[in-house]
Amino acid sequence: MSLILACLLIGIQAWAQTAITGKVTDPQDEPLIGATVIVKGTQTGVSTDFDGNYSIKAAQGQTLVVSYVGYKTKEVPVKGSTVNVVLNDDQTILDEVVVVGYGSMQRKDVTGSITTVNAKDLNVGAYTDPGQLLQGKVPGLVVVQNSDPNGGVNSLTLRGASTLNGGSSPLYVVDGIPGVDLNLVSPGDIESIDVLRDASATAIYGSKAANGVIIVTTKRGNEGPAKVTYSAYAAWERIANDHKMMSADQLRKYAADNGVELPNDMGANTNWQKEVQRTGFAHNHNLSISGGNKSTSYMASLNYIARDGIIKGVGNNLFTGRAYVETKTLKDRLTLAVGINGNVRNEWGVLRNKDNAESVYQQMYSYSPLVPVKNEDGSWYSSGSNISQNYNPLSMIYEDRSRATLKRYQVTGKASLKIIEGLLLNANFSYEAKSWHYRDYYSSKSQIKGKRNGETSQNMTEDYGKLMEIYGNYDKTFGKSHKLGLMAGYSWEEHENGDGFGARGYNFYDDYLGWNDIGMANSWDPDPVWGNLKSTTRMISFYGRANYSYDSKYLLQAAVRRDGASVFGTNNKWATFPSASVAWRISQEDFLRGWEPLTDLKLRVGWGQSGNSTGFDIYTSRFFYENKETNGMRNRFTYVDAQGNEHSYKLISAGRNVNKDLKWETTTMLNIGIDFALFNGRLNGTIEYYNKDTKDMIWDYYVSTLKYPVNKMTANVGKMLNRGVELTINAVPVQTRDWNWTTSINLSHNKNKVVSVTNTEFNECDLNQYDPNMPGLSQGCTTQRIVEGKPIGSFYLWEWAGYDDKGVSTFYERDVETGDYIIDENGNRKTTQQPGEKDRIYAGNAQPKLTMGWDNKITWKNWDLNLFFTGVFGQKIFNEPRAFYSYVGAISQGRNCLESVIKEQNYNDGLAHYPSTRYLENGSYFKLSTATLGYTFRNCFNGWLSDLRLYVSANNVFTITKYKGRDPEINLGGIAPGHDTRWDHYPRCRQILVGVNVNF
Repeated sequence: MSLILACLLIGIQAWAQTAITGKVTDPQDEPLIGATVIVKGTQTGVSTDFDGNYSIKAAQGQTLVVSYVGYKTKEVPVKGSTVNVVLNDDQTILDEVVVVGYGSMQRKDVTGSITTVNAKDLNVGAYTDPGQLLQGKVPGLVVVQNSDPNGGVNSLTLRGASTLNGGSSPLYVVDGIPGVDLNLVSPGDIESIDVLRDASATAIYGSKAANGVIIVTTKRGNEGPAKVTYSAYAAWERIANDHKMMSADQLRKYAADNGVELPNDMGANTNWQKEVQRTGFAHNHNLSISGGNKSTSYMASLNYIARDGIIKGVGNNLFTGRAYVETKTLKDRLTLAVGINGNVRNEWGVLRNKDNAESVYQQMYSYSPLVPVKNEDGSWYSSGSNISQNYNPLSMIYEDRSRATLKRYQVTGKASLKIIEGLLLNANFSYEAKSWHYRDYYSSKSQIKGKRNGETSQNMTEDYGKLMEIYGNYDKTFGKSHKLGLMAGYSWEEHENGDGFGARGYNFYDDYLGWNDIGMANSWDPDPVWGNLKSTTRMISFYGRANYSYDSKYLLQAAVRRDGASVFGTNNKWATFPSASVAWRISQEDFLRGWEPLTDLKLRVGWGQSGNSTGFDIYTSRFFYENKETNGMRNRFTYVDAQGNEHSYKLISAGRNVNKDLKWETTTMLNIGIDFALFNGRLNGTIEYYNKDTKDMIWDYYVSTLKYPVNKMTANVGKMLNRGVELTINAVPVQTRDWNWTTSINLSHNKNKVVSVTNTEFNECDLNQYDPNMPGLSQGCTTQRIVEGKPIGSFYLWEWAGYDDKGVSTFYERDVETGDYIIDENGNRKTTQQPGEKDRIYAGNAQPKLTMGWDNKITWKNWDLNLFFTGVFGQKIFNEPRAFYSYVGAISQGRNCLESVIKEQNYNDGLAHYPSTRYLENGSYFKLSTATLGYTFRNCFNGWLSDLRLYVSANNVFTITKYKGRDPEINLGGIAPGHDTRWDHYPRCRQILVGVNVNF
């Protein structure tokens, strides 16, 4: 009977449905082509035709849901057979709230250059470094990734380098608290990220903002029942592209063909890359709960991630916890909030030292394939003293171990009091503590320190940070057109860094304890304990800002900040950083309102100054004494007392010269931008031009010890210039009932130039950078210089001239005065096989001419596909591994070489590896960084789950490049960018990830 009734009801409902027709238009009565019309709660839907008309079957009383890109979705009840719908413009883009320093405002009222990246648009992957989330998402922000579990970002630079001290990272502000360690925030807890790119936006943070500001807003609880979410993934990875080294058979044949005696042919055929590498694995779990009522909201989350890298012995795990509670009291006039963040990170790794080739990353390529992993008795094979700087990489992994534990904790408190309508008094408090504990152990079987019979060292440091900020916001609208915003505040902060000590002991009874009890060491160095120099720095700031908007058409903002810092000289501890910006929303003018395709058009001009105090401590400008080392041992002297007893004391000497005039590095930036939106936001973007000028750059200069106690002086001398253009375009090319494609591309061009590094008092001439430590060059040979008029990362190399009649490499000789070619008596360019410093020429630079990010999101019903491309073009890379592993002399010394040596190198060419233009390559690349495919189940399991999304993602899918190394994505930050290093460069991986997101 129940089955019959159900069939009757279904029949009645079907019979009650009739054809509903209508037209969908905009407020100007223009038809909307391709608008989606769906019967709410069903899968029934259609799209409007060329005239905006539609026809759909629905019953009286049901609801039609009508949507179209750039317009607000509308729900209309079915009453009658004709339902016409007018959709209004969606001002979401313009009304979007943007977080700025010490406040927020609507996107349409912003006068500075600010890019917002929402959580759904962040990069997907097994990431442990927050910077990886932003790669390719923000124009002008150059993020270079690597695959190392213990160091996921090589460099992060915004609008070019602006300092010589190596610190190019932006200031991170998390939930209004500046200077927070972003590693305290798990990616799953991020709601959005706002990147402040120009000085008119960043100047409110003064001396911390020369490298830009990244503001992170975390997720909050909302009114309603508790919401529980769980996300997890598992990821597998392998090296994407590896060096091709000679196999044992190839090495034997090459040696035989060239009459070379191999000193260590043990008859083996070992592939050391396969022995050292493995399939990496990572898994991540994030659980959060949030909720609240009208007065109180809460949010708590736990995150755990563990990674085992593709190199055996390399990995980490990270446990992060976070809780945030916010409540309102005093009739909702006072808002109080408390947050607690903390994590514990354990890292384990292998040796990667530059000195003495103590690097697994180098030895897995250079160690001979002719020898076995182990001897017949089970001990590690060793070349002993016959071959210097040659260590079994498997022995290094298992006998030379290290581990580091980093603990971070932060407690924040926030209060906001509504004094009168529009006037808020705010207070922020933060206390942050970090502790770092490093330990290593070289076992009695170690080939590096085996004679020590087991050696361990430990090092511990603690850092603390305290912050207090009090500021007021006043926002008032006068009439309908005049909007005024005022802000004024005060900040105090203190940081204690480097407080700690270390110890080393050796000669243990056995290897059982490892690093777990250093007190059991039976032998100690003369100075077995050392201390870390503690530095306490303080900063006090006063700041203010004023905003004015007339009818959201004419916009004005001015800000100023005055900072005082203890790290600078007594004559220059204070500095003032002003800024101003204006904007004109041209689209609001009468002469453009009639142009229907135009939704918004805004012209922005901003100017401002910001400073840099990053990388400097309390001792930078002060005189102090220190105890120096010679060959790893502390310098000492012997004192004989009155009784004739001898005592050993540490020898102290001057450590730094006083510079009372040392002051802030200051960056001044002019920014001109145009924001546009067409077709109700379906096509929108920005165009930016900036001029970024940095002066008073700090560097250590050589000075005469006849005038100063120490031969170096830290002084403000240098100037640097960055100019660039940025373009962002966002579009929705396709939107139908089932299909949606959104695409976003950003392009950035930056030109960097070192204006000066000298003045009348300090003249360093050319500043040489980076020595690759090539064989046969005992005096060293740097590959870059910091030169006035050239960009950071300028390569100065010997120019390879080919081979002489004996097949040995030659290099062009240069005139010491002019730098021109030297011409011989026959009119030919003169060559040499003993190139010197004068023969180095400018050969290119590591600065890219263009960077890009291209994001594509395609959805079809419940399926979603994301394709994210990145590209870097026009930069040069010094291929150090190709140079080093092309050294044919290594074969007779018992080491291995690249497979390419067989065809490309002459065996008698002992100069083939010299750092020359031969190994300077085009580093341009275009890469499919991420491809993600997902499916979302909605309202599943009888309502137990709100939705469940399953997805699979691939990272570093393919790379189009002419670069001959493993991967062209290498470090572009610091003062020596563009080097593909061999001893510390973790191989780039290709990763496959499977994940799930569940909302209960």
